Amino acid sequence: MMSIPALDRKLLAILAADMVGYSKAMEADEAGTIKRLKAIRADLINPAISERHGTVIKLMGDGALVAFNSVVDAVACAAEFQNAVAARSAGLPEPERIVFRVGINLGDVALVDGDVYGDGVNVAARLEQLAEPGGVMVSGTAYDHLQGKLDWPLDFAGEQQVKNISRPVRMYRLRLDGKRARRPLVAMMPRWTKTAAAAIVALALAGGGVWWFLQPELLSAKPSVAVLPFNNYGGDEASGRLADGLTEDIITDLARFPEFEVVARNSTEVYKGKPVDARQVASALHVGFVLEGSIQRQSGRVRITAQLIDAKTGHHLWSENWDRPGEDVFAVQTEIAEQVANRLGGGVGLIQEAGRAAAKRKRPENLNAYDYYLLGSEKIEKLTKADDEEAITFLNRAVELDPGLARAWVELYHAHDLMGVFGVNPESNRKAAADVAERAVRLDPSDAEAHAVFGMSLANKGDMGRAKSELDTALRLAPGSSEILTFYTGFAARFGEPERGAQMVDQVMRLDPNYPMWASNFFAPAYFMAGRYEDAVKMLERMTPNNYQKWTWVVRSSSLAALGRTDEANASVTEALKNHPDLTVESMINEPGLSTMERSRFIETMPLAGFPACAKPEVLAKLAKPVRLPECEAGTAKPLGQP
Repeated sequence: MMSIPALDRKLLAILAADMVGYSKAMEADEAGTIKRLKAIRADLINPAISERHGTVIKLMGDGALVAFNSVVDAVACAAEFQNAVAARSAGLPEPERIVFRVGINLGDVALVDGDVYGDGVNVAARLEQLAEPGGVMVSGTAYDHLQGKLDWPLDFAGEQQVKNISRPVRMYRLRLDGKRARRPLVAMMPRWTKTAAAAIVALALAGGGVWWFLQPELLSAKPSVAVLPFNNYGGDEASGRLADGLTEDIITDLARFPEFEVVARNSTEVYKGKPVDARQVASALHVGFVLEGSIQRQSGRVRITAQLIDAKTGHHLWSENWDRPGEDVFAVQTEIAEQVANRLGGGVGLIQEAGRAAAKRKRPENLNAYDYYLLGSEKIEKLTKADDEEAITFLNRAVELDPGLARAWVELYHAHDLMGVFGVNPESNRKAAADVAERAVRLDPSDAEAHAVFGMSLANKGDMGRAKSELDTALRLAPGSSEILTFYTGFAARFGEPERGAQMVDQVMRLDPNYPMWASNFFAPAYFMAGRYEDAVKMLERMTPNNYQKWTWVVRSSSLAALGRTDEANASVTEALKNHPDLTVESMINEPGLSTMERSRFIETMPLAGFPACAKPEVLAKLAKPVRLPECEAGTAKPLGQP
């Protein structure tokens, strides 16, 4: 008996399209119908074939069969195509209008001699027949992978038994007139610039309808990640529940980071318990990174592994192992989910680092808005005036290319705020920071960091009530984000919560031991305001004077003095005054929005370090209601260096 070779199979989105009333139109005006159909193909269809990575399988006179690696691309193509054709036909007499029906299914197909076979194709064809003229009908399988990823709603159209398919098929009708804004979280695809072009059918490609597949380049402006269900090697139900819970927690936590996009769990659940190749998964789900892991119980302990894979190369970018007592599996679940999310996400997470590296390899003329955002955010983290100036240039280019990129406006807040702290046009930079922060939160109210920077800008204006409300909102949106916790630590003392601020620093250190250098500007003041002077000094060891801001000098000098390290404190003050000649105790206690507790800390420690007490008249003249020290009002200020 001859062996039958295994079929080449792929999971693909299949789109079937057919022109309504083709035979009647050809009978009435054959030449005109062909001319109009060719024009639509040339003007609206062919350019979008490459844009959406669709591949024409066959043309059938009045219809076509097209395959996509991404079901999101397939449905977006159908929606935009139908709207574009409808707009073109709107002013034509009824006999001259061209109308299509479209059916879309996601399924396993067999590739044979340049054609596709199987239920995946058959269901798409049956759905096309059930679609309304000018409409798009989507299968339940496709629908399960689409939720939250489209600008068009999908309405349930019931279940129906279709020809040659044994099981009932769930159907969903794409509502083409109900376009809606898409939230950027838990999504796979980018916010495309809308054009009339879309790909459903096309003129035969050069050489005919040759079947070919190429590994697609990642088109998303943002990096995207799929979290596969964690494997349960123990086999017991308890381990299975832990694996499911851990997978869901990681997806939920990662979805809070707008730096990248996360595939919803119902899209990755189909791979549960199956041996998979990360590159094949990435191709099917249109992502650049895949996170996979496993859980095993043994002798009262839980062993968990996780690894991040670059989908293009198959290389492991990161892996980690945990070995924990198994008594409190929920605590283990929470701890590991938070650690994974913070290692991969946040402003300096592995996924964003990979995006930065890719942006640096591109030619300048090929950079897009998100690339400029990545490069700008990296410059900010270097904490030098020159790098910050470059950051503002990059980020302004990002928002010029994409004014709706909220994350770039968030980073512009940090850049302008930092420039003001460095002493460069403080008033204008502070105003610019406040403006871009407010714009960021308007653009994306679901972005936790947008609320955080808006809160910080309000705090810098002295509006502490609203500032706390915004930072509390940020924490509510992303309670496990080390970045949001970091921002809160810098303002906890202003809210009368210095101990909470220090405890938050401790929490971040557990979540992200490799915290970025810029975080020291938040952590050191938080420890300082809680009276933990030794911790405040240690926190600044990763920085150099080139990175210091005014607050950094004050915290370092005053902490050294409080620890009795007077000579080091005096030397630090001397350097501080070279960089900030107007720095005095009074100038610090007049910083906007300070709490009574913060003022007391400065008054207690700054004189010990040797800072001048009284502000200069020209500094006081800029303040509406300056807070004065009694000795300065009385003209009895103590000399430099005297406690």
